[in-house]
Amino acid sequence: MGGNTKMIVVGWVLLLGALFWFFQDLGEREANPNRNMVVSSSSEVVLARARDGHYYAEGEINGKPVKFLLDTGASQIALSPKLANQIGLTLGATLTLQTAAGPSTGYRTRLARVRLGSIEMLDLAGIVAEGMNDETVLLGMNFLRRLEIIQRGEHMTLRPPLAKNH
Repeated sequence: MGGNTKMIVVGWVLLLGALFWFFQDLGEREANPNRNMVVSSSSEVVLARARDGHYYAEGEINGKPVKFLLDTGASQIALSPKLANQIGLTLGATLTLQTAAGPSTGYRTRLARVRLGSIEMLDLAGIVAEGMNDETVLLGMNFLRRLEIIQRGEHMTLRPPLAKNH
């Protein structure tokens, strides 16, 4: 293979690699547009809606990074057994959960600290649910009901109440 041919092959490989990286990053940004969420000076968190219509955000449970799916249909914060194990959660009483996919087994747990942007809450109930996605935590109403939620267009603003600090 001549020198020019090698340079052409290397050029194509670099071009294809750059295109792959660009489109993979674009897909990730569309799936979770809140990887770099906006937090205002008043502790508001502003989230953009993902292309699937849901709101996702990076956060923490007990200091460990997690990906939240804001779920007003979930009464409590719910996560998979694998993720609960990685975070170091203790499983409590067994529950039978009624999910959209039918009955499932779950376990009670306590979350010492849950953080979404600048909003942090302490000592919340959680559910470890069999069959859940290993990477996404449902951020349920035991967290969300303590916030003012404003949805306009493609954005959701979460605001802690002024009178209380959770």
